[in-house]
Amino acid sequence: MQASKGLLAALTLTALSGAVQAADEVVVYSSRIDELIKPVFDAYTAKTGVNVKFITDKEAPLMARIKAEGENTPADLLLTVDGGNLWQAEEMGILQPLDSQMIKDNIPAQYRSSTNAWTGLSLRARTIVYSPERVEEGELTTYEALADERWEGRLCLRTSKKVYNQSLTATLIETHGAEKTEEIITGWVNNLATDVFADDNAVIQAVAAGQCDVGIVNSYYYGRLHAQDPDLRAKLFWPNQEGRGVHVNLSGIGLTKHAPHPEAAQKLVEWMTTAEAQSIFADTNMEFPANPGVKPSAEVAAWGDFKADTIPVEVAGKRQAEAIMLMDRAGWR
Repeated sequence: MQASKGLLAALTLTALSGAVQAADEVVVYSSRIDELIKPVFDAYTAKTGVNVKFITDKEAPLMARIKAEGENTPADLLLTVDGGNLWQAEEMGILQPLDSQMIKDNIPAQYRSSTNAWTGLSLRARTIVYSPERVEEGELTTYEALADERWEGRLCLRTSKKVYNQSLTATLIETHGAEKTEEIITGWVNNLATDVFADDNAVIQAVAAGQCDVGIVNSYYYGRLHAQDPDLRAKLFWPNQEGRGVHVNLSGIGLTKHAPHPEAAQKLVEWMTTAEAQSIFADTNMEFPANPGVKPSAEVAAWGDFKADTIPVEVAGKRQAEAIMLMDRAGWR
């Protein structure tokens, strides 16, 4: 009888040890490149002892993988960029609510899902880049004004296939309605100096090289190029400061529907919204902290303050399909 009790105790201890060991690891499927997220996860592991295993790929394959894996997914969290992508993940039914008062306290409502399916972690402004040599002071005002004839043959854009431009267009629809937005987008297309580019870096380099005078890009692309070349012949401009403000999107994270370790995953996300983690984000990726109590890095702060659009980022997802169809009608390829 005594031996049986000893065996039972040993088995129970083994089972508990296995459970603890499992909870000591959180698995993240991430569409962000390794060097932008590893410092954050390493800091969390050093602080808590919890190992963060991350698998990187493009957002679409990752979301499809979580969907296909179903209840057998090893993924606790999905980390990706843009409210449009996070909205898609929510609509696919692969996320569950992350109902945390700490997250609500740290991240403003406009940068979170209204259903608590995901939260923003860092922010990026999709703003105007321009040539200080060929654009006169006072010429730039708003996104909408880039459709004016004065910019004919002077504008560069990235392809409409990228979610960043789809989200910007979606918020224009939210602000102006579809008819007015189509006029704006058509004006942009008519003002193109060249065919659309595959990425934002190419847009900035085209402005610097004189291929065009203005473009629309995410701020962190500019930051990275400027860090490589401090004499970069391009600058950022914050549009719509008398009106809606600068379009801001985000990188964000959601708890998967069948997360093996939901409590451990939630603790990680909560920590990622704190000042400690947000400062690491700010110093690593040249984005703005989503927690308004945390200052951006010195390099980012040097770009100057601006008023951000207050439209909830999830609008980018809600109006994404409408935006894509409108961009196609306007001839934005």
